[in-house]
Amino acid sequence: MKRYEGRRIGLSVVVTVDGKPLKPRLDLHSHSPTGFEWGYGGSGPAQLALAILADHCERSEDALNLHQRFKWNVVAELPDSGWRLDSWDVDAAIDAIRSKEAVCEETEAD
Repeated sequence: MKRYEGRRIGLSVVVTVDGKPLKPRLDLHSHSPTGFEWGYGGSGPAQLALAILADHCERSEDALNLHQRFKWNVVAELPDSGWRLDSWDVDAAIDAIRSKEAVCEETEAD
């Protein structure tokens, strides 16, 4: 199980996975080349959502497909002062996103 943590040190933010710096994954998409953020729905939170999912998911395509919804459902709601998520939290958020999509698809088919 992995643990993701974000904290503020002065004006800087530090995000780690299992105690090591989380890679921003600008190679997948560059929302925020200046770094991560959380607690709202901007470009820094989008980069954080993508980085967490790219680290967590087996396929980069899944991270790319889910990261905007993960941003709004999880990253935008993280407390400003600092936070911790583990693999179970990320899996639960992904399951909730996919469940909501399945319900919407069923409603559209009716």
